[in-house]
Amino acid sequence: MKLLVVGAGAWGTALAVQACQRHDVTLWARDAALIQSMQQQGENQRYLPGRAMPSALQLSHAPFNQALLHVDLTVLAVPMASLRSVLQALAPLQKQQPLAWLCKGFEAAQSSSQAGGLLAHEVQTDVAPGMLAGVLSGPSFAQEVAGGLPAALVAASAHASVRDALVQAFHGDNLRIYANEDVVGVEVGGAVKNVMAIATGLCDGMQLGMNARAALITRGLAEMTRLGVAMGARADTFMGLSGLGDLVLTATGDLSRNRQVGLALAQGQSLQHILQSLGHVAEGVYSAQTVVARAAQLGVDMPIAQAVVAVLQGQTSAQQAVAALMGRGAKGE
Repeated sequence: MKLLVVGAGAWGTALAVQACQRHDVTLWARDAALIQSMQQQGENQRYLPGRAMPSALQLSHAPFNQALLHVDLTVLAVPMASLRSVLQALAPLQKQQPLAWLCKGFEAAQSSSQAGGLLAHEVQTDVAPGMLAGVLSGPSFAQEVAGGLPAALVAASAHASVRDALVQAFHGDNLRIYANEDVVGVEVGGAVKNVMAIATGLCDGMQLGMNARAALITRGLAEMTRLGVAMGARADTFMGLSGLGDLVLTATGDLSRNRQVGLALAQGQSLQHILQSLGHVAEGVYSAQTVVARAAQLGVDMPIAQAVVAVLQGQTSAQQAVAALMGRGAKGE
């Protein structure tokens, strides 16, 4: 099987490293200097330092019309902010080969008249409605997957050919792939868990205790499920890998960039300084406002997400946000 992984960040590199053990894999980056660096150093020092590149992994920054020749599956390992432009570039060339993205989040609103941004599959429908596409998501830190540690992901698509291609490409001894048709549920889980991870980082950074953390994750899952169901998802999807699984990992694992944002905010650091220090995209920072906007549009109550937005925008302190959440009236679960 011939795979093209577009985007040589940490996650794209990790999946390419895993897949090239069994398939013909090319890792593509638009930055020629990054490709040259990986070729010379034998690792992706910028995004995945310390993980050797297998000699079988091919590296490229060739034009898409060359890179896509004879490819059986294209995997987009790009941030949400880049998804639209990459899909636009690929749409005339992709034809009927399966394609999947790895990004998690909502695209920022494209105009002032748009109430909220779009999920990845909504961007694809807007840009290339005829494309055979889907999403690969779930609880996964790139460093662990690249190191061959066990993990499980969800391949979601309305097209059986896309789900089958993702299973064939990535299912193996150390990585299990579960197929799912609920694209909306998988994508909402992947987007909202980043916002809840910031909230949990704030909670832990303020040393509010494990009871508070458990309550926050549980109520965060309830918010995620409410939004997903309102958008057409199945409720049971959120009890799976792309919902509860990804939420627990991202909210509690110290490799989570979104969690690190919350921890640093609780220590009084400015958001600008935090993002500069990370050196990687923390999707929850960019998705939080859109999550709240989509929820408001649908009449969905998301008080934790709203509190995160208020803290990120400097409208309130972490302490005030916690006080406001705890001061809400009693409700039934």
